[in-house]
Amino acid sequence: MHLVGDVVSKGFFTKLAGIRFHEHIESIVDPDHFMVQRTNKLDEQGKRVRVSDAIFDHEKTEVTWTERDPNQNQPPCIISMDFSEPIQDILSMIYFVRTQKLEVGKSFEIPVTDSGQVYRMTVAVVERKQIKCVLGRVNAIRIEPAMFGEGRMLRGEGKISIWITEDSRRLPVWAHLNLNIGTVDIKLKRVTYQERHR
Repeated sequence: MHLVGDVVSKGFFTKLAGIRFHEHIESIVDPDHFMVQRTNKLDEQGKRVRVSDAIFDHEKTEVTWTERDPNQNQPPCIISMDFSEPIQDILSMIYFVRTQKLEVGKSFEIPVTDSGQVYRMTVAVVERKQIKCVLGRVNAIRIEPAMFGEGRMLRGEGKISIWITEDSRRLPVWAHLNLNIGTVDIKLKRVTYQERHR
């Protein structure tokens, strides 16, 4: 399974934050056991550019992370770390959550690796309600991954909420970020299905 995520700053947010950023992530995941195999990431923040590659060895429960600056002729930074299953990266984590039993008022932990670190991310299941999105009015569940704060994936103050449809598709249709510089909404624009060949 090939997952792709792409985030680009535009318009008002670029002026508000005072920086242009672009992050492109590609994850290769074993679809049978939903285990991430490899993660490629491009991280551009203004003039700062980083390219990284993470390879997961599930027999040794070890991830090897390599980062380099494509604009500088320097050796890459290589870090190897042990992990506990079921390990995810930041992109596959969103899809992995969809496979879990989401009960309002309960929470669970997911080991997540990013930028050469392994974190135990707590995901709280907050509420269930009907929302309006590109699919129309749907029943959805709101989850809150603990991504911000000291010792977590993202330093500084912030909060993220993700709405996932309660039907069999479990689609992440809306994410709301509350940051110290303002708020950001990320909404699903369209859903396409690949036709299966007989």
